Formats: sequence, structure tokens, C-alpha cells
Amino acid sequence: MRRRRVFYIPGYDPFPARRYRELYRTEAARQGRISGYLVKIVPRRRSGNYSWRVRARIGGAEGETEFEVLEWADLVRHSMKRSIPATYGMLLRTALVYLRSGALRALMGLRKGPVIAAAYPVVMLTAQLLVALALAAGAGGWAGRQVSPWLGWPLAVVLLVLLLRGFRRLDRHLYAHYLMHDYAWSAARSGAWPSAMEERIAAFAADISEALGVADVDEVLVVGHSSGAHVAVSAVARLVRGGGVPADGPALSLLTLGHVVPMVSFLPRAHGLRRDLHDLSRVADLFWLDVTAPGDGCCFALCDPVAVTGVAPPDKRWPLVISAAFTQTIEPARWRRLRWRFFRLHFQYLCAFDRPGAYDYFRITAGPRTLAARFGGRAPSKSRIAVPASPHREMAP
Repeated sequence: MRRRRVFYIPGYDPFPARRYRELYRTEAARQGRISGYLVKIVPRRRSGNYSWRVRARIGGAEGETEFEVLEWADLVRHSMKRSIPATYGMLLRTALVYLRSGALRALMGLRKGPVIAAAYPVVMLTAQLLVALALAAGAGGWAGRQVSPWLGWPLAVVLLVLLLRGFRRLDRHLYAHYLMHDYAWSAARSGAWPSAMEERIAAFAADISEALGVADVDEVLVVGHSSGAHVAVSAVARLVRGGGVPADGPALSLLTLGHVVPMVSFLPRAHGLRRDLHDLSRVADLFWLDVTAPGDGCCFALCDPVAVTGVAPPDKRWPLVISAAFTQTIEPARWRRLRWRFFRLHFQYLCAFDRPGAYDYFRITAGPRTLAARFGGRAPSKSRIAVPASPHREMAP
């Protein structure tokens, strides 16, 4: 295989796409030094979506890959433009959606790690509010007694606002507001895609379809990370249903990394996503690999997203579920430094490994073999979870 097109779909991320190019550049160089191959970024050819080009020499074979980032960061940034009172209202609504629907109980029975991660912004924002209220009330009460009864409540209100704004400025370290917006995005319509996201997914499917029509491309690989995993599933499923996969075109591959699919597919109105999971799991002209790791507390590790959602058809083929095995592929000293850095570990799939096993992001995206050639015939992880757990399994409204 000489030429590949990669479409990368980020998770819920407000940052510009160039951060992924820089991450790829630095981590590919590091993995190359560890594994003895060369992957380098060269000037891009394409306009349109943010992209970069990679040339690689791996195992004596040379190849070229064109990366494109299918962005939805603008939608993320728009969803995060909320006042502090609106954020607390959103917290309450999101919690009620997961509690009333039965999704929270089902998710807890599946994997506790990502549910604890989801509870973190609720606990942190509530703690911030209580601390701010206590400090503001204390200062206002003191001022009312010692200075003037007319000063107490105005001072308390001003302090409350200032303290909550101060906590929000610290969010680049705490991630409480960011994560709250992330979970609220999925719960806002009880799992149904917002109309703007429906349009964006259709645009993604069109971009991928166009690449499948290029004669000199050997593989079109769609990569979805975190929340981008279920966006990728929906984009590819709609492409397939629309007849956008030519019979004599490039190999079509899907790689989902660190997925959080059940956070959405277990919600009552996620009919579209459940249908996409069901349909894509039976497509013959596709290879779908799902990679997670028990060491990543922010994902549903080794959970087959189709099976646990309860929408697996009798002729289910996909995904092939394997583990990135962080504890085995990251050297012990480095693992000790990273194990409590949950957000960093959630991005490890896109980074270099000290002792890479079957999963190597740079061999997959820049190497001389297709995803099917690398993993075809491989058995799924023995620890794979494939028991239906979702309380909602309908695929039509």
C-alpha cells in the first residue's frame, strides 16, 4: 500500500485543529526513535479542511498519508458560551436526564470509571458554589454587623459573583466547566443529535465519500477519538447507507479510540446513533477496529459499543475490540507519572508508546498495511464486555 487518506474526528474539543498536527509531529518522531522507523510531516497539498501530509519509511516500505481534521470545534465553542448561572442550570438538567432515564444506573453497572469522571464536574461545581456561598455569606454577615446593615447583602452578592468567576478562570486546570459542557452536549436533547451536528455529520460523510472516489488511494481510514468516535460511527454509517462506498474503490477502515459511546447511546432519544451502530456492525466492505484501555478512566474500556447498547444484529461483524494495554506498553516509571493524569491518558492513543504492542497509531496511520491487513483474523480481547446493558434500545422514534 502506497497512499492513504486519513480523516481524523476529534472529541468535544474547543481548540483549533493545528494542535493535532503538532501532537502528531512530535509523537511520531518519538515513536520512530523508539521503534526504528521514520515518519515525518511534509508540506500539504490540499485546501479546505485543516490537513497535513506524512511520508513514512516503515519496515523498508515507503508510503504517503494525507491527514484531514473534520472539525466541529466551532460548535463546541458555541455550546460553551454560557453564563455561570446557565452552567448550573445545565448541571441540574443533565443530572435529571441521566437519573430519570435509567441511563446512569445502567452505565454504573457497565464501567464505573467514566461514570465517576462524569460525576467529577457535578461534584466540583457544587463544591465551588458551596464554598463561594459560605465565604460570601460570612463576609457579608461580618460587614453587616461591624460596618453597616446596608452593606452586608450587597457585599455578599458581589463576592459570590467574583468567587464563581475566579473558579471559572481556574478551569484550564480543573476542567470542571469544560467537562460539564461536554456531558450536557449529549444530554441536551436526551441523546438526539442537534440539528447543527446533523448537518456537520452529513458534511463529514460527503468528504469521506469524495476520498473513496480517488483512484490512486489504497485506503481511506476514518479515526474517531473520545466523543469523536460516535460522530465517526454516524458519519460512516450514513455514507454506507447512502451508497457512497464504490465496489472497486479504496479499502474503507474505521478506527475508534477511547470511546464513550454508551454515554449517548444509553439515552432515550439516541435512536439515530443506535441505528448507526446496528447498521455499521454488519457491513462487509469495512474493517472497524475499536481500541480502548482499562488504564484510561475516561472511556468505556473494552466495551463493545454495539453489543452493550443492545442493538447487535444476528450477523454482526464489528467492531473488533482490543486493548491498548497501557500498563504493558508504557514503561513503569512513566506509567507512575501518568496514571493519575486522567485527561492526558485519554489522549495516549494518539501518542508514542515505550513498548508498543499490536496497537501503534503511527504504523496504522502511516504504515504500509491497511487496517484489515494488520488486524484481520485477530481475536478480540478476552476481557471484552459484550452484554447488552442499555435501558433504551429503540432505533426509531
